Formats: sequence, C-alpha cells, structure tokens
Amino acid sequence: MRNIRAVIIDDERLAREELRRMLRDFPQVTVIAEAGNLEAGERTIREHRPDLLFLDIQLPGATGFDLLERLTPAPKVIFVTAYDQYALKAFEVNALDYLMKPVRTERLAQVLQKVLERFEASKEQRLLFVKDGAKCHWIPQPEIWLIESVENYARICFGSQTAYIRRSLNQLEDQLAGEGFFRANRAQLVNTGSIARVSHAAAGRLDLALTNGEIVHLSERASVKFKSMNKL
Repeated sequence: MRNIRAVIIDDERLAREELRRMLRDFPQVTVIAEAGNLEAGERTIREHRPDLLFLDIQLPGATGFDLLERLTPAPKVIFVTAYDQYALKAFEVNALDYLMKPVRTERLAQVLQKVLERFEASKEQRLLFVKDGAKCHWIPQPEIWLIESVENYARICFGSQTAYIRRSLNQLEDQLAGEGFFRANRAQLVNTGSIARVSHAAAGRLDLALTNGEIVHLSERASVKFKSMNKL
C-alpha cells in the first residue's frame, strides 16, 4: 500500500497538533507539513505537492474554498471544521470526506479507511478546482479540452460544460506547465489529449480538430512551435 503524504491547514495550532497526534496511529498517512492561513497554506502546498489535504474551511480572512481556487492542480481534500453548515458545500466540490471538530478517533478511522480505498482503487489524477459563482467544480484535468480568455476571466470547457475562473490565461499556462496543455494563440489553451486531427491552414499555420468537433486555430508562432514539438 502506498504512503500518502498529507498537509494540515488550520488556523488553530492546538487543532493542528491534535490531528497530527491522532494521525500517528495511521502509518499509511505521513504528515509532511502544516500551515495556519491561506498564504502559508498555498506556499506549503506548492512546495511539498501533497497527496492529501486536511483543510479547515474557516481561515483568517478567507475560506478553504478560496485556497483551493488558487491551486492548479488541487490535491485530494478532507475538510475539517466546526461549522456543519459547510458540509453540503464540501461534498458539492467532491471532497473525499468531512470531519467535524472536535475530531473523534472512530470517525477519523472511518474516513481514512475510505480515503485509503480510494487511493488504492484509482490512478493518480490531477484536478482543477473552480469556484464559479455559487457553484464549485473539481474537474479532472483530462476532461478539460479547452481554456480560453474571456475579458477578466478564463472559461474552462470540460465535457459538455463550462465554468469561469477569475484567473488570467498566462497564470493558468504557467500553473499547467508540463500537464499536457498547449498555448494555441493569445486567447486559448488546448489540451493536447483532446486533439483528433491536425491540418494545414493558410500561411503555414495549423488548425487543430478536437475530439468533440471543435476547431482551434494556431497562431503563427504556435504553429511553428507545434510543428517542432511534433516533427511535422
């Protein structure tokens, strides 16, 4: 069984210490770091790239959902909070589970059993967390076929759905570097796994036909780069 690397983010030091102590009884989970606020949490996650996040929903001046919005990709999450009104919202974003404070040993064991089974049963999968108005999406990256710039937002196209995130295309391109996304032009990032066919257009440029029938036009610079990468 694989060892699961976990990070605890909670603004209460005693709560972090207690959860860390309880997790010592579960050798499959190793706590590699902890943080007490949104900024420190974001830095910690980017540095350590954990498999699992124990995340308090109420953070100083922010929420756990705000933190997840900043992460690309987002690790799997177990929410830990004293406020049960957040439970439904937590499951709407596909959290692995939900722990109420004070955390009970029996409940923690139950949650971790499910988590361990989930990790064993599924392949490692990158997720993009998107909070679109009142809706929250946790989108497997292979399901995203296009990301495009729309004014001050990026529109995420996945399956037959779309969602909007207040982030620039340049930011997303940086965060998704090495994840199979290609900058097609000034306004679009395309998932290379969604490309069904490549065709030549005018002036040496390329067009990409995606598996859902959409056509993406590459800029001159992107066409040169794509040809070089794929030896066309």
